[in-house]
Amino acid sequence: MIPRVQAKADRGSTDGTAGKRTFPYNFEMEKIQSINSGRVIWACRDAGISTNELAAEVGISAATIERLVAGEGRLSYSQLAKLADFFGRGTLFFLDPAPIEESRMHSPEFRTLANMKPDLSPRVKALIKRVEKQRDIYLGLVEDLDDSIPNEFVWPEIPAGDIAGAARVARAWCGLGEQNSFDSYRKSLEAKGMLVFRSNGYNGKWQISKESPILAFSLVHTRCPVIVVKKTPWEAQQCFSLFHELGHLLLHRESSIDDEADMRATSGRERQANQFAGLLLVPDLFLARVSDASRPRGVEEFDAWLKPYRNTWGVSTEVILRRLLDVGRLSAGTYAAYRQWRESTPFVEADGGTRLYRHREPRHMFGDAFVRTVFDALSARNITLAKASTYLDGLKLKDLHQLERHIAGV
Repeated sequence: MIPRVQAKADRGSTDGTAGKRTFPYNFEMEKIQSINSGRVIWACRDAGISTNELAAEVGISAATIERLVAGEGRLSYSQLAKLADFFGRGTLFFLDPAPIEESRMHSPEFRTLANMKPDLSPRVKALIKRVEKQRDIYLGLVEDLDDSIPNEFVWPEIPAGDIAGAARVARAWCGLGEQNSFDSYRKSLEAKGMLVFRSNGYNGKWQISKESPILAFSLVHTRCPVIVVKKTPWEAQQCFSLFHELGHLLLHRESSIDDEADMRATSGRERQANQFAGLLLVPDLFLARVSDASRPRGVEEFDAWLKPYRNTWGVSTEVILRRLLDVGRLSAGTYAAYRQWRESTPFVEADGGTRLYRHREPRHMFGDAFVRTVFDALSARNITLAKASTYLDGLKLKDLHQLERHIAGV
């Protein structure tokens, strides 16, 4: 059973331990005394960080954290909220006096990802939990709006053992046209009942750090599967990551977390997901339009040669070359030469950018389906402005109204 999100009150974490208990604290008090230190200690151990590291991450003094885990400290509500947000849990999780029940602390999907990549950073682990919570918020808001979401997600019928056939079915299922971008691909999956999140490019709780090799992960779910793609300088890479994850969901019906090595794998399930993504993005009909006769001699000219196709299909040069290689129209040596040239060509990343369009960031991160649902719930008075802000990455009131106008096309 999916935990129901109450739109007008925060019930806390999604691990099933928070209910309707009355906790012995008053939010109006300056400091909260009833924090369960055992849960703070468990959360640190689970995330693989020390109390000093926790203090640095959440901006609370190490001495305060030390007193807290010793059962002698207090936190303001804003400090507790920072701590809870870092661990991807609700504040009530740390106010619950009950002892930890290990079997209920993580979803099966989270455990799957953690087992696949045992060295996941605390930030990535927290992000996975945050995504699960955001999905549950979305489902709760939809239910409160009386919109219908099937009790079971309707998966397309994929032919077993036939990657090419699976890609054809999936492309038709998504209703894809010939000209696409990350946004159009995302909308096609949202239309089927999925959520697609993209990590924030700025440092923050929704970012997969630039140093992390993780490029995407997916969470299988009975009602609303979720795919999370890392924001990178290349949108084509994000498109490939998106459909690599869809491959895992459709072919293997399992959650997955993938790094750069997985996206280049040549064996096993990762190879199958790569083949699926390539065939879906560049089907045979598209590939037939690429003229071998016009192929330049130098691999350094391949990007210019394939630019019209790349821009139309929302793919990289490498994806097209890989498809040509797979069908025997390109030699392995030429493909390797292009890879070597590309990797030796320095990429100059743009400076930090600007946050003049801060109000648009939730749409970039969570997609239209999630953002519109939040505004529909706000319009129906199912949630407050404060809740809407919380669900949309803490937008300030001014930015919230700007985003609403942006969504409405005003």
